[in-house]
Amino acid sequence: MIDRRRFIGTLAGGLLASPFTTFAQQPTKLPRVGYLGNVESSPLQEGFRQGMRELGYVDGRNVTMEWRWSEGRTDRLPALALELVQLNVDIIVVTSTQAARAAKQATSKTPIVMALGAYPDKIGLVESLARPGGNVTGMSNVAPDLMGKRFQLLKEVAPKVSRVAVLWNPASPVEPFGFSDTMVAAAANDLEIKSIEVRTPEDYPAAFTTVTASRADALYAFSNPVNFKHQQLIMDFALKNRLPSVSEEKSFAESGCLLSYAPSFFDMLRRAAIYVDKILKGAKPADLPVEQPTKFELVINLKTAKALGITIPQSVLLRADEVIQ
Repeated sequence: MIDRRRFIGTLAGGLLASPFTTFAQQPTKLPRVGYLGNVESSPLQEGFRQGMRELGYVDGRNVTMEWRWSEGRTDRLPALALELVQLNVDIIVVTSTQAARAAKQATSKTPIVMALGAYPDKIGLVESLARPGGNVTGMSNVAPDLMGKRFQLLKEVAPKVSRVAVLWNPASPVEPFGFSDTMVAAAANDLEIKSIEVRTPEDYPAAFTTVTASRADALYAFSNPVNFKHQQLIMDFALKNRLPSVSEEKSFAESGCLLSYAPSFFDMLRRAAIYVDKILKGAKPADLPVEQPTKFELVINLKTAKALGITIPQSVLLRADEVIQ
């Protein structure tokens, strides 16, 4: 027979113990993802946010995002990358090759996801695209003959172009590879290249003077952090000097570039979230192959074409993914 006082005491003790146990439980630690980007105002990160939302991640609810911006100053990237490492983020997402390199130098343990990156196998970020082998993986924005297709399109819309001024940064670890591809593509399209070096924003006045003196009749600007930050300045110069321009970034066309042909960077940022999801669920960067782009966008700026007196062939317009009026 159960003692009534013992039963009541046990019951009361259980009722008191249950909430105590509940309150004593530690809250679940949210995964922390660092994002090292170029400029906060860029629409590209919306692609990443969309990809994260599609996979069920909401900042502040089940993931904590740490956003850092270099504002076009590549010299700021090492300190920003180190800051994210010191915050003990679980993953660092980077949106440029320079940012990937800075993050790689800051840590060999924290997983790094390239939302955008060029020639990662050639500069030692990964052992190979198929088997990265270290703590870096993600998306490569380089595809075979991409530069050749840009110059082919330029010749289709502006057949008289023969000399292209190229704004690039030879101090970049990756751009010499891109410039080499540019030279090959130019030769295949009977174009002469005028190399114009731009390392910092302070170089633009002298660079523009050199472009004018070189008698170039077209302009191509690498989409590095410096040029990306100052794309409107570059496109205004091209338009003022009546230079047809071609770009590797859609936003340049939105800023006045005649045409851009490039991977869909928005789509690449969206797909980078898939890598984040896999790594948070236990996958190792070393085992996740680096993807190359499969979706490309041709953007034509008709407003710029009209200002330059260029009639875009119907055959090109029909291929355009977007036409800016």
